[in-house]
Amino acid sequence: MTMSPVARPRNSHGTQGSQALTPSAPILIVDDEEQALTSYALNLRFSGITNTMLCADSRAVPGLLASRTFSLVMLDLSMPHTTGEEILAHMRARGLDVPAIVITGHNEVETAVRCMQAGALDYLVKPVDRARLLAAVTQALAGRPAPGPAVTAQPAAPPADSGGELLTRNPAMRAVQAQLVAVARSREPALVVGETGVGKELAARGIHAAAGLVAGLGTRVARPFIGCNVAGLDDVMLSDTLFGHKKGAYTGAQGGRAGLMEEAGDGTLFLDEIGDLSLSSQLKLLRCIQEREYYPLGADAPRPMECRLVAATNKTVAELLDPAVFRRDLFFRLRTHLIEIPPLRDRLEDLSLLVPLFLEEAARQTRMPAPAIPRELYPLLEGYPFPGNVRELKSMLFHACTLHQGSGPLDLAPLKGWMDSVRQGLEHAAPPPSPAASAPAAPAPLPAREALPTLRQAEARVAEDVILQALKEAGGNQSKAAKLLGISRQALHKRLKGLGGVTPGQHVNPGQHVNQG
Repeated sequence: MTMSPVARPRNSHGTQGSQALTPSAPILIVDDEEQALTSYALNLRFSGITNTMLCADSRAVPGLLASRTFSLVMLDLSMPHTTGEEILAHMRARGLDVPAIVITGHNEVETAVRCMQAGALDYLVKPVDRARLLAAVTQALAGRPAPGPAVTAQPAAPPADSGGELLTRNPAMRAVQAQLVAVARSREPALVVGETGVGKELAARGIHAAAGLVAGLGTRVARPFIGCNVAGLDDVMLSDTLFGHKKGAYTGAQGGRAGLMEEAGDGTLFLDEIGDLSLSSQLKLLRCIQEREYYPLGADAPRPMECRLVAATNKTVAELLDPAVFRRDLFFRLRTHLIEIPPLRDRLEDLSLLVPLFLEEAARQTRMPAPAIPRELYPLLEGYPFPGNVRELKSMLFHACTLHQGSGPLDLAPLKGWMDSVRQGLEHAAPPPSPAASAPAAPAPLPAREALPTLRQAEARVAEDVILQALKEAGGNQSKAAKLLGISRQALHKRLKGLGGVTPGQHVNPGQHVNQG
């Protein structure tokens, strides 16, 4: 099948009710790949948007824009002859007031961010998820205003250890800044990845602040920012913290309590250390993100999830893709917008910005004048690996500033002592292998008192724990439990028959029966 280089319309009456979604002027979709064009058109048609025009040759776009009116233009960035970025520049140079969405590969995110700064409403990363595609298109058709000049993401009421905004001279960090502004235009989840202390919460606050500026067209819109460290929360505590509970939901629940999702409203909910959640808790969060609703403990009716979700972890992407650590379906839901923050040792040019800032802050807290910065300070810092990143830099400078006496330059002795102590600790924690130990050691035998379970047995145990937990939260009601698990009641009934004799009608917990709803 060969596609004509000239655009062809795809207009039909569609299904009942599609007129509410289908614009009067067509959506122009430009991509040199025929399969991609067909996929976008079919996905939009499935959602009720039928008025589309497909163009496989980017050279035809300027003529189409001059002769036709379009409600929206979707542009692939990588095309022969004329790129999507060049078409966007052509549109802006001629003052064409047509909203645009760019479509990019994973290795072109920086280009997509440049396009956002040049006026594109949104960007989609291939392969494009249907829900993400529909959300971007419907928001554009709803008349979202074109973005104004790019703004630097700045936190509203930054935390004490934030150091203000994301100050940087590093090209990679500047790309992160631009990405935060771009992501702020989307309501999809964002996942911030980076080592401990690099400023992941500050990045989340940057998204939140930039979203407020976009919504207010340059005037900051006050919306809640709620942060929570979920590491160490068990299943029940996580549900109570995020979703809240109704009066009498459990023993001691004398009154109802709103969860953090309700408190966040249409603002931002930041979940730190998301990589440390248990697998069963991850399942609850996955369902909440998929359905955009949640059940407070003890509630029969769901509540809508209105907040923007930003999660952060110090685990690497490779670690998050390990199914024994993290659910892959949840990872791909969260990583709609993946933001990776480089460690401080890879952006040492930022030291000249951060050091004066932290010394001034330490001086204000100690009510002493800020010490002068000696010439030897920066070479000393540049030779240190900063395992604790920006947070460690701030702490060590606060320590040195507190011990500083007189009005001369900052004494470097406390900093050298700090660095030596950390280096010794790291060497003690991971001593280098001795020559005698260079040969591979024989693996230690497994204890004879307990046989290692097979993978099938281990998977069955995890499945049993998750099913029983769902039944517990559903008060024994199989229909509600099946909905929590994302399966049909019949599938749950079949699984229950194979769980160690647990069958409908038997006790899951003392005083709690399983019923079929």
